[in-house]
Amino acid sequence: MTLLALEGLTKRFGATTALDALSLEIGAGEFFALLGGSGSGKSTLLRVIAGFEAPDAGRVILQGRDITHAPPPKRELAMMFQSYALFPHMSVRENIAYGLRRAGERDPGPRVAELVALLGLDGLEARRPQQLSGGQQQRVALARALARRPPLVLLDEPLGALDSGLRERTGLELRALQRRLGASFVMVTHDQSEALSLADRVAVLEGGRIAQVAPPRELYDRPATRSVARFLGAANVIEAGRFRLRAEAAAPAYALRPERIFITPRLAEVNGVRAIVTEVAFRGADVLLLAAAEGEVFRLVLPVGTLPAEPGAEVFLAWDGAALAPLSA
Repeated sequence: MTLLALEGLTKRFGATTALDALSLEIGAGEFFALLGGSGSGKSTLLRVIAGFEAPDAGRVILQGRDITHAPPPKRELAMMFQSYALFPHMSVRENIAYGLRRAGERDPGPRVAELVALLGLDGLEARRPQQLSGGQQQRVALARALARRPPLVLLDEPLGALDSGLRERTGLELRALQRRLGASFVMVTHDQSEALSLADRVAVLEGGRIAQVAPPRELYDRPATRSVARFLGAANVIEAGRFRLRAEAAAPAYALRPERIFITPRLAEVNGVRAIVTEVAFRGADVLLLAAAEGEVFRLVLPVGTLPAEPGAEVFLAWDGAALAPLSA
């Protein structure tokens, strides 16, 4: 069932078009990620949904109600900002209760206690934000956003302020929490691995338009365009006609993931190339290898312990035809 429908949203800032006739549907109970680089329009889209920016054209429909011109307090949604925006003079308990009190809740105590327990904030209720770690501040901000039980929660780079080790654990906790609550989460991120690991579906934005929407595995294995392929996991893009290829479908170009390339003792007649190793980088769990062939640089990801050669060595690269994902543009 559709919870949020965006219909032909356009937003301009002077001569710059931030959103270009963008349409999208997000389902009830879905964890949805808006993914894109700087200037792709993802943050503008989130602000239009929240009501902080008015679109120049198009509509925002939430639970069947047109909220395009409704002020933020009148929308049945909540937003968690990248900076968390906690009130520094308020305790954890007061920050969480703030929205409930503004909504006229006379006794927010039970709901605050419920959220404190849900988000593991026990014992921190009397502390001020400056007395909390980054992860604790994030949980307080999320508790405040969830206080009024909104059907839709908007998350602006929710893990961006955390270090890499904490990001992964907190992200998985966030996904588990969303599953328990049943609310829809819409998360803006520029981190590909974050979007792929947490979301049910991902929309890749480019220049204010949606380049592709798909579940994470489909998006990774079958990118639609060259730009999506390169943005998601730095895939190799092979132009048809440059090499002897045998693929499952004809296309002007193909995406080939670095982990789908292997090294063979001899040159394959098709789906293979002779290359010169240019760079080798140990990355802990694997090895990244760059190899030049006929004007192209191939990226390979190999398991540790299979390091084949040093820079300057000749190698034979090969791949299966099923690994070639056709690109439409």
